[in-house]
Amino acid sequence: MSVLNVAVVGAGPAGIYAADILSKSGREVKIDIFERLPAPYGLVRYGVAPDHPRIKQIINALYGIIAKGEVHLVGNVEVGKDVTIEQLREHYDAVIIATGSDLDAPLNIPGVDLEGCHGAADFVAWYDGHPDYPREWSIEGEHVAVLGVGNVGLDVARILAKDVEDLMVTEIPANVEAVLRRKQVTDVHVFGRRGPAQVKFTPLELRELGHVPGVDVVVREEDMEFDEGSQAAIAASKQTKMVVKTLTDYAMVEDEERTAPRRIHIHLFESPVEVLGQDGRVVGLRTERTRLTGDGNVEGTGEMTDWPVSQVYRAIGYFSSPVAGVPYDPKRGLVPNAGGRVLTGPEEGAQTVPGLYATGWIKRGPVGLIGSTKSDAQETIANLLADVDAGVVAGDGAERHGAATLLPWLEEKGVEYTTSDGWITLDDYERKLGQAAGRERVKVVSREAMTAISRGQDWDGPLL
Repeated sequence: MSVLNVAVVGAGPAGIYAADILSKSGREVKIDIFERLPAPYGLVRYGVAPDHPRIKQIINALYGIIAKGEVHLVGNVEVGKDVTIEQLREHYDAVIIATGSDLDAPLNIPGVDLEGCHGAADFVAWYDGHPDYPREWSIEGEHVAVLGVGNVGLDVARILAKDVEDLMVTEIPANVEAVLRRKQVTDVHVFGRRGPAQVKFTPLELRELGHVPGVDVVVREEDMEFDEGSQAAIAASKQTKMVVKTLTDYAMVEDEERTAPRRIHIHLFESPVEVLGQDGRVVGLRTERTRLTGDGNVEGTGEMTDWPVSQVYRAIGYFSSPVAGVPYDPKRGLVPNAGGRVLTGPEEGAQTVPGLYATGWIKRGPVGLIGSTKSDAQETIANLLADVDAGVVAGDGAERHGAATLLPWLEEKGVEYTTSDGWITLDDYERKLGQAAGRERVKVVSREAMTAISRGQDWDGPLL
């Protein structure tokens, strides 16, 4: 068989790991990863708080995969706009969709459209210097609310409460620094509708919250309630047991011991029912007290509380955008698939689309960490190779040459695509910016600047 040409759409961990696994399969393959931004890594670069040092280890691993040259990055190319899925399939034997989840999951309560009610995904993208988001952000008032008890909620709460000086060792760009210096936040209220055994924090992130300088973590003793289902969850999971212990430790701290100038309050058994507004702006949050039902689930009690807050940040999960030309399930926010083989639709009896695959959050929804992403990619690649062996992929005798024919077409069209070497150039540029400021890296925010630097062009314009 001739060389197998494969296109991966999305250069986050899911796409890069899938490409790496395929490159190590022992087959003769050429793999190109198409990314709509000039820089790779997806949510690892643009969806995680900059003060997460462990993320650097993941970035180093992803960098190594790109730098060794067995897979090729084609950045600043949006599939569905600069090139269609149909065109990719004309040039490649197989296409793998790995675009991840970039939107906030919807929250259907009154008031979510008020000014000052934000999706966490938008806020995180802003403070991570995403080129497609506005450079300004307004952080208003002393009391703000965060809805959701997962790690993204913790990230948002920590950035809102943390002294900006403690972030100056990170890669935050100057526009983010300027906004954070102006904030007046003293209290961040994090709300979860269930109890301590059902939160989605990981133990390390929750424990480290207690070591943020100038911030106390407040948990109410009355929120440390457990039913039979909760006890079973604690017994079945070491992680859950560790999280519950940390929450218990926070709850046992006496009020007079809390002397920090800022506080993060974790409120459990409080289900948001309405964002309160006045003159079109957020002025509060109404929650309903819940209680356990014996199986770890909760029900409403009818007891309402109004919390005076000036902003609300929704961190209840991510949701995937559709990719033009690829089947999509709008209810679940993913590409319908069977083991990574894309299906014609979400309905029962849907057929597979030969040569089209999915991996990562666009395949299974926004759950799981890096380990899940790797095993997910292994399943998809195994099924792709099985289809090659069965003649379903590259079995029609057609010669497809991948980048050799597609990149000249993009150049003729005027698409300023970037490459793996270009990313290494940009990465080095950002590191040099960081060195000049005594930091590891300072991000370039402007897409125009990122593209020019990646393409080896002289750039003396703004970096923001």
